[in-house]
Amino acid sequence: MNFNMDESIGFIINRASLALKKEFSKRLSPYDLTPEQWSILNRLGEQDGLTQKDIAERTYKDQPNTTRILDKLEKKGLLQRVDNPDDRRAFLIFLTDKGKQLRENIIPISNQLNEDATVGLEKEEYRIAIRLLSKVYENLI
Repeated sequence: MNFNMDESIGFIINRASLALKKEFSKRLSPYDLTPEQWSILNRLGEQDGLTQKDIAERTYKDQPNTTRILDKLEKKGLLQRVDNPDDRRAFLIFLTDKGKQLRENIIPISNQLNEDATVGLEKEEYRIAIRLLSKVYENLI
């Protein structure tokens, strides 16, 4: 029985993901930010006042990793935790002004990475790639 890794969707996706993460890490390093931290910072920029559970779900991270990342972002002064009036066991998490400004500085870098990674793809090919990869994900959850 044979298995061709070069035709394995998982192998190809992982290879692309590793290359994207490595390049994004390099581009974020002057800002003392990791791709994982960026995903949380950006989600909070899209909707402030989320709980840790909401953030974990929206960034596809587990709760312990989310807590660790939130702690680091809080130490950097990029977010703050506020008591949740609806649940005393949870906090609502908000970007600080510093966090909002950093997010605005990183958005063009993130957009440029997407452009650089998709050079040679027509807009329709890009949309198809997103749709197909989303379908792969949906098949497995």
